[in-house]
Amino acid sequence: MKPNLIIHANSYEDAKKKLSEAIGKNLGKLIGFTSQDDELNRKILEKLQVNFFMPILSSRKDWQKQRNSGLDNVMAREASKKGIFIGINMDEILKTKGREKVEILSRIIQNVEICKKNKTKMLFISEKDVYDLKSLGLVLGMPTSMIKDF
Repeated sequence: MKPNLIIHANSYEDAKKKLSEAIGKNLGKLIGFTSQDDELNRKILEKLQVNFFMPILSSRKDWQKQRNSGLDNVMAREASKKGIFIGINMDEILKTKGREKVEILSRIIQNVEICKKNKTKMLFISEKDVYDLKSLGLVLGMPTSMIKDF
């Protein structure tokens, strides 16, 4: 699915301003948010209305016993309550190579497990064929109920 607009911000005030401008200009279109700052991401999910949230999975440092995937149970539960989709950026997967690609796929698998647990919907942000995306979703562990909406 190709989004209409993805907002990237580094502060809450900047994100709030960009989102209010985007909502006014793009009625009926999908508006998403992404940022490197996990605290800002949580704040946006709790306080502002977006259609999807796309965590940035590259250039993260994993913790000792868990992947740092940019999503946790609290954020997934909040997204589920508000009807916000969790996005997976296919360009991020396709542009990386080697070990970094493996780490990104591992983080996506962790996000899929978190979304399954909290009944949060996911979507792929890509221009690829929908059947390819459904196949990839199944390989990554998405239940069929999650992929039928693609």
